[in-house]
Amino acid sequence: MFAVVKIAGQQFKVQKDQEIFVQQLQGKIGDKVQFSDVLLIDNGGQLTVGTDVKSVVKAEILSHVQGDKVIAFKMKRRKGFRKKVGHRTHFTKIRINEIA
Repeated sequence: MFAVVKIAGQQFKVQKDQEIFVQQLQGKIGDKVQFSDVLLIDNGGQLTVGTDVKSVVKAEILSHVQGDKVIAFKMKRRKGFRKKVGHRTHFTKIRINEIA
């Protein structure tokens, strides 16, 4: 059994007991969250798609982490302009507990 769910503007294919990284969510470690924007459910070969889906995906927040550093280097030739900036995206690691 799997589901396609929309979390923080992105679509994820999730299964029970799967751990995934999503864009940072509000909440503390150990909090339970649920996502009601389920787009598709596959229950042993029986597909439910679109507005017929009346399910929720329940998950637990495991940790808040930062991704790898992404470097952006800007330069204008023959002008002496060089600028190096970087950022690290914030992620939340969640475990899918139930697809109900």
